[in-house]
Amino acid sequence: MRIEAIAIGTELLTTDRVDTNSVWLGQELASLGLAFTRKTAVGDDRDAMKALFCEALDRSDLILCTGGLGPTFDDFTKELWAEVLGATLEENAAAKANLLAFFESRGRTPSPSNFKQVLVPVGAEVLPNPIGTAPGLWWESPEGFPGRRIVLMPGVPAEMKRMWTEQVTPRLAPLAERPVKTLRVLVSGVPESVVDERTSAVRRKHAHLDWTILASLMQVELLVRGPESSALDAARRDLEAELGVDIARIGAGSLEEAVLDLLAEKGQTLALAESMTGGLLAARLTAIPGASRVLRGSAVVYTAEAKAALGGLEPAFLKDHGTVSEPTTRALAEAIRERLGATWGLAVTGNAGPGEDPAGPAPVGTTFLALAGPSGTVCQRPIQAGSRADMQLRAVMYGLDLVRRAALIR
Repeated sequence: MRIEAIAIGTELLTTDRVDTNSVWLGQELASLGLAFTRKTAVGDDRDAMKALFCEALDRSDLILCTGGLGPTFDDFTKELWAEVLGATLEENAAAKANLLAFFESRGRTPSPSNFKQVLVPVGAEVLPNPIGTAPGLWWESPEGFPGRRIVLMPGVPAEMKRMWTEQVTPRLAPLAERPVKTLRVLVSGVPESVVDERTSAVRRKHAHLDWTILASLMQVELLVRGPESSALDAARRDLEAELGVDIARIGAGSLEEAVLDLLAEKGQTLALAESMTGGLLAARLTAIPGASRVLRGSAVVYTAEAKAALGGLEPAFLKDHGTVSEPTTRALAEAIRERLGATWGLAVTGNAGPGEDPAGPAPVGTTFLALAGPSGTVCQRPIQAGSRADMQLRAVMYGLDLVRRAALIR
């Protein structure tokens, strides 16, 4: 099947926004044993969009469009498809009822422009949008184009993903001749090049499978695809034997989910004292439902005054050791653990730039992470470089991995 993605929106042609929808859709198609033959982004230009739609009809069997279904002046994806296919627009009673219910549940009144979203081309099937106002559309063999399927979905990622999972996947699954299964292995605290070297023998042994390696700050994903569960299980066992404790998670989920699940399984808790990361660690953890079963609390000890007031560090101690140092970070980890009665106390201090910290002193890139636990306190000083945001995020990942590895052996 020839499958094409069209991402619609002028913002996708600038440096401000990236088309993440088609990347996610590509992963979802792979799980069905399907794949894109083409991906295109097009701006909100009527002539360009109509020309692209006509080209897509000529070359593709399944066309997946995201964006341009909203109520504003630059949302006309549905209307242009109707023109290309020669279909008239009619008000859809179910779509209108869903729109009114959406606004009523929020105590709001829809504006007149919202009602253009309930106009549906004759011949198209409405795809409900339970978390937004713009319904999607499924066109099966529109008149004059037998065998073609056209799917219109919102550009908002959360709405698109919900619609794809609940409405589109059930319609596509029967079309997949041989569904492909995926094994995901998340590795933390090990560089991509090292993971590549350490898994080379495993990949050669299981060369009949499709392998992908993806790297981001402080973590690496291995994606292994194949039609047989037994083959993926064999690859998983070999990866576990090779990578051991460097594997943070097998299957879906993030490093922070892995840490929370591990601590919850062991009945352990965590408290945080964050300086350099400014609460980013706590934000990443509390974004996950159920984090309260593990996270006792967090203190943003961003200044010397905060370290004294919230961490109980004496001004004389801070004057002697500085706000960014191993002794200070150790003391913060131990203090927050004791104050919140947690199994583990994690503290982060550092200088993410752009200039020298007068209360430090510490060069840009200096980072300390300390973890206080039942058997004492350990401290790490990773070497950092890059932008301020990168160093803060990398410190978060260092801290999470430090907790994970300590909890594994406790």
